[in-house]
Amino acid sequence: MAIYFYSTRDEYGSFSNFSAHGFELDGEYWPTSEHYFQAQKFPGTHHSDRIRQLKTPKDAAKMGRDRTLPLRSDWEQVKDEIMKKAVLRKFETHGEIRKILLATGDEEIVENSPIDYYWGCGKDGSGKNMLGQILMAVREILRSRTQD
Repeated sequence: MAIYFYSTRDEYGSFSNFSAHGFELDGEYWPTSEHYFQAQKFPGTHHSDRIRQLKTPKDAAKMGRDRTLPLRSDWEQVKDEIMKKAVLRKFETHGEIRKILLATGDEEIVENSPIDYYWGCGKDGSGKNMLGQILMAVREILRSRTQD
């Protein structure tokens, strides 16, 4: 049975990029994986640091989606790996949510976003569910480490 998540208040809310599980990565502290992901659209610019310092992941997402800012030219090629890097670090850092992720076994994990057809499943379930795919890949990485 697939595991669906979306809101940070739900049972699997820690799977959301908006969950308040900060981590250190690339020499900085990031309040959420959303902050990290959005900031990577503008590496080496003051926009990246501004995003890191925003109070909420919603604000970080809004600024990251602002197309008046200079988006890195290779974004479409690197965004999946950047998301995976952030999600992996989040679950490496927080043992309590790592246990939740590992406890999902081999179940499919689906971001039940009604509006996102790339990271989520979309309103009709036809989306790519890339965040769910990344969570399942991270689960495999973490599982392999516990078996070493």
